[in-house]
Amino acid sequence: MVAPGGGNIKVVQPPAPTVTAPIPQAPPPAAALTPIAPGAAPQGPRNIGDFRGQRSERQEGGRTIITEPGRIIVQDPSGQSFIRHNEVDRFRYGARDIRTDRVGGEDRTIVIRPDGSQIITVVGRDGQLLRRIRRDREGREIIIIDNSFRGPRGPGGPGGLGFYVDLPPPMIRIPQNRYIVDYDQASPDLVYDTLIAPPVDRIERRYTLDEIRYSPMVRQRMPSIDLDSINFETGSWEIPPDQASKLQVIADGLNRAISRNPRAVFLIEGHTDAVGSDVDNLSLSDRRAQSAAELLTQQFQVPAENLTSQGYGEQYLKIQTDGPERQNRRVTIRNITPLLNGGQASLPPPPPGTAPPRR
Repeated sequence: MVAPGGGNIKVVQPPAPTVTAPIPQAPPPAAALTPIAPGAAPQGPRNIGDFRGQRSERQEGGRTIITEPGRIIVQDPSGQSFIRHNEVDRFRYGARDIRTDRVGGEDRTIVIRPDGSQIITVVGRDGQLLRRIRRDREGREIIIIDNSFRGPRGPGGPGGLGFYVDLPPPMIRIPQNRYIVDYDQASPDLVYDTLIAPPVDRIERRYTLDEIRYSPMVRQRMPSIDLDSINFETGSWEIPPDQASKLQVIADGLNRAISRNPRAVFLIEGHTDAVGSDVDNLSLSDRRAQSAAELLTQQFQVPAENLTSQGYGEQYLKIQTDGPERQNRRVTIRNITPLLNGGQASLPPPPPGTAPPRR
């Protein structure tokens, strides 16, 4: 929905999933939990064709579950498709050590960096992310993502979907070119301003990371930046060296925004055009989004823990065509901090001395 002055913005509301069960938990990391040295060569296949023969398929609760190395793809009867991966893999780059501890019913994966700081990923008994924490070398902690609260779940409140929120389209009151920013035409100041911009519509409550990832009307309450200038090879998610420099401005904006708010979280979304199979496109888009996140960290020092990535395949075409279209093969970046925090740019910091280190 568009208010006067909002420009010609088409907000598409897809049908709700027809299956009420939560999405299966993310697969374990694709590789052993060992650090990756800076400059190490990529491991494993780097083209979607290498995965087709390694996929397995099963039926579960009315859905089709497709498993491939490092990914789980879910297709439900409504035509909605979802993909999951494990983000701990991305935190291994440049780590000094990695360990996993069991504390009560929670698994805590601790990535220790060369400076002694730690990134702690806490998951519950069901494998769902509960918290992502940054601990500095003095033991002070910042909770970057907190999914441990228990609020309403999906349509109908408790007992509904554990990942989907059915909301009306947002009322957009800003110009189109400020709601969806074209990176190629944006100044560094506009990029930064978009990365810290407030929601375009009211945020009713806090949302979990899964609710944000899999509920388009939740995500679309935040402005976004479209990067369609990176040219991937067909079927590949590697970003060629001559394309990497194109991320400099967005990296500078992200680092500036995170410096201002260390708890900020940015979602990197991968999209493809409509050429190819739905499953291939979903996997390819998810891996391209992860590649962009990895590059932002490895080459531009954007903190990995302040990024999250998700692929959407061909589900949200920018240009409505079944043919090849460069503008549809894009990465989109948006600030999801207010969605995680219920409308606040960040949660207020605890008073000094009230957040002792966790041991």
